Parts: sequence; structure tokens; C-alpha cells
Amino acid sequence: MSTFDDPFDSSRSLSRRGCSCGRHATEAEHDAVLSSEARVGRVVEGALMRALFPQDASRRAFLKAVGAPAALAAISQFFPVGTATEAFAQGAPLEKKDLKVGFIPITCATPIIMAAPMGFYSKQGLNVEVVKTAGWAVIRDKTLNKEYDAAHMLSPMPLAITVGAGSNPVPYTVPAIENINGQAITLAMKHKDKRDPKSWKGFKFAVPFDYSMHNYLLRYYLAEHGIDPDTDVQIRAVPPPEMVANMRADNIDGFLGPDPMNQRAVYDGVGFIHILSKDIWEGHPCCAFAASREFITAMPNTYAALLRAIIDATAYASKAENRKEISAAIAPANYLNQPQIVVEQVLTGTFADGLGQVQKVPNRADFDAFPWESFAVWMLTQMKRWGQIKGDVDYAAIARQVYLATDAQKLMEQQGLTPPKATTKTFSVMGKSFDPAKPEDYLASFAIKRAS
Repeated sequence: MSTFDDPFDSSRSLSRRGCSCGRHATEAEHDAVLSSEARVGRVVEGALMRALFPQDASRRAFLKAVGAPAALAAISQFFPVGTATEAFAQGAPLEKKDLKVGFIPITCATPIIMAAPMGFYSKQGLNVEVVKTAGWAVIRDKTLNKEYDAAHMLSPMPLAITVGAGSNPVPYTVPAIENINGQAITLAMKHKDKRDPKSWKGFKFAVPFDYSMHNYLLRYYLAEHGIDPDTDVQIRAVPPPEMVANMRADNIDGFLGPDPMNQRAVYDGVGFIHILSKDIWEGHPCCAFAASREFITAMPNTYAALLRAIIDATAYASKAENRKEISAAIAPANYLNQPQIVVEQVLTGTFADGLGQVQKVPNRADFDAFPWESFAVWMLTQMKRWGQIKGDVDYAAIARQVYLATDAQKLMEQQGLTPPKATTKTFSVMGKSFDPAKPEDYLASFAIKRAS
């Protein structure tokens, strides 16, 4: 019998070799059909049944007499199979300990970055090198080419990669959200008297990437003010570290970008914060911890350890009292390469706005790892709204495939956290309610869009 076979199947032997179900050419092929969680469960159950019934004949007779469900229920009363399975899984050997995780130097990557200098990876037995990367296309390509084991990505990117928007389709996942809120629309100082978006026709804006929350939020904001983002303004992709320089050189009028770029524009005196992204959509996701489906399948124990580290780091970052310590850890040149005071203003939410005021917004940037499937559904509606994807879209199925809410629920519970019981929720964007169960109705409600 294979290590991963069902020990409660009376037709199978505990000792014979080869594929025990007769449907696979080899035992390795048979084992491959089981999920990593099921495999661990089978190992625990198999060991228990071998201990109770060393002889196949007695085990088979017992199972035929009472049936597999009754047998498992009876044994579980005296031995916590579920608890043992979880303990075994957490103690299982890591398939790979030395990992490379790519990141863009922005505060959205805070949990991924801080987990290295603050010991969250090493606590899980991992040696992780976090690699500063120039731009999002480079992050995507290096991850697809397996130069990186996992990466900091914009939260829509794994959706785009999975459905083949902008690249060949490759199954990708979002096991955890990196940050919520934490962005802003920043305008050049010369526009401080042009606060009405209706006066922005002809403006040149920058966003980090076409498949980004920044792009979708900026387009949403403009369209709600009657500005067509494809005809009334120009929107171009600019790597975050280059945004302030482009504003200084008068190449752009503004950007909806990640921090600390908004605060750096204020610090350098070249721009002011027009509106925080949280005031467009309170609690919106921005960046994500992303990994290929292949990585998760091939290295389930390493994946679980890496995700535990990210979840722990995100929970630590979510507490206001830790933000100054984190700012000091991630500001240096090998990470964000920013003045610590700039990072601290972003993470603490006490900041100069560039218009002579000091604002106090504690949740300007915040951190919540849970990858709500409804986030993915909303992003897919915006991809379709602006013509990035076409035709029929199975919103719920793609969301479940890419946004691994059930994985997050389980590992958050293991870490002593309390995850949401649901995987979807409704929310409001600029006062307009979004129901993830009715994405096409939502899409049809917009006056300005490319989708037919």
C-alpha cells in the first residue's frame, strides 16, 4: 500500500506494491492526484491503522463489519486525527529552504520586506532572499522564468497571468494580500488650484502598470467625474521609483501611485496629495503575495511555511504601535531606499500633505492578509470594463482559482488569528455598492466603459 492510500478502504492492502487502485501506471502517478492536505491526512491515518491493525486481514474484517465512516468516527473519539494531521503538516520537512522572493521598493511590500530583517522567514525555517526589482514586467517575467520562487505583485497581476491577459496564460495564485489602502492621487504643485477633476482634461497621468489597482482606481475616479480615461487624459505606465523624477521633469501632471512615492513628492516639494485612495474605496487591496500554482503543488510544505511567515508579518504590520519599528527596518537602501521620516509618515498616518497641512489618518496604509474572492471579482469587472479581457467571464470560478481564501483561513487559524468565515463580501467604491454575485449588472451600470 502507498503511504498516501486510504487506510479505511477494505479492498486495499497495507503492504502490496504498485498502484493500489489499478487506475495509474505507477504509484507516483497515483500519489500525484492527492492534494497536499489529503496526503498528510493519509499519512497520519495510515500510521494509525497500521498501529491498531498490524495484519491486513483483521483491518479488512473490522472495516467490512462497521464501514469506513463509522471506523474513522470511532477512532477519532479516542485519537484527534485532525489535530495530528495539522501538527504533522507543520512539522513536515521543507522541500526547499533557500528561496528568492522579488519585490518592488514600495510600502505595499512591507510584510514581504520586513519578514527578512525582522526574522519572520527564519522563524519558519526558511532562508529567504528578498530581491529588489526594477518594475512589474520584470517581476512577472522573473517569476514565470522561475528565477524567483514567489513575488510581491500587484493584486490584479495573478488574475491577468492566469487568464492570459498581456501574457501567455499560466495558473497563478494570490495566497495573501500584502496591503490595503496606502495609495494616493498626487498632483504637481502647479495644479494646486485645480482640485476639480473636471478641469483635468489633457492631463498626463502615471500608474505603475496596466494591470494594477492604481490604473483601475484612477480610471474609476476619473469616470465618476465625467472624464473618459482613454480620450480626455493620457495614462502611462511608469515604474514607481521613477514617478517623482517624472513629475519633477514635468513629464506628468500627476500619478495614482503607491507610497512612499506620494509622500516623497511632498518631501521633495514637487507635488501634493490630492486624495488618498482609501477615500475612493476604504479597505481596497493593492499588492499581493503571489506564487505559481506549480510552486504550491510541487512544494506544499515550503509554500505553507512561506505563507505562515507572510501572514505573521502582515498581522504584526497591522498594529499601529509597530509601525515606527517597521519603518526603520525597511527604509534602508537595500529595501526602500527612502528617508526614514518619509516611510514613517506613510505608515503612521501622520503626514504633511504638500498644501501646508499636517494630516492624521492612522489607516492611510494598512495591512490585512485575507484574499477576499470578491476583490478578484471586482478587478475582473474592471479588466472587462476597459477592454483588457473580452467575452464571457466566469468571475466566481476564476476568483476561487486565483484568490486562495480557504488556504488563508486555515493558516491564519493555525497562527492563532481569527479569519473571516466567508470568502466574499460586498463593499462600496465611491458610494456605489458592489455585489460580487452580480458582476455583469455592476459592469452594465457604468456610462463610461469600453466593454460592449
